[in-house]
Amino acid sequence: MELAKSFEPHAIEAKWYPLWEARGDFKPSYAQRSKPYCIQLPPPNVTGALNMGQAFQQTLMDVLVRYHRMRGFNTLWQVGTDHSGIATKIVVERRVKGAWRTGGERGRGGFGDRGGG
Repeated sequence: MELAKSFEPHAIEAKWYPLWEARGDFKPSYAQRSKPYCIQLPPPNVTGALNMGQAFQQTLMDVLVRYHRMRGFNTLWQVGTDHSGIATKIVVERRVKGAWRTGGERGRGGFGDRGGG
């Protein structure tokens, strides 16, 4: 048997997802005696480029959340805040270059100001 060149989860998920959903494996229990489990999910970078490290991180978080939920934990995969402030600043400044002054010229309150003064 030859391995496929890329992973196609559709066939596997078509078989297993209905069973998992019917058993309620993805539903939190909300039982007061259940232990809480939470992971903060960082949003995608403003650069729009996903690297292998980020893909691996997302996979690990997905596995951990599903594992704990299936064990009866009250799980939450919480959407987080931007964690790439420097990358965001660089990308935004490149996109607005010429329309606004640079960060050093703009100052704290002048991001939305165009032109002089």
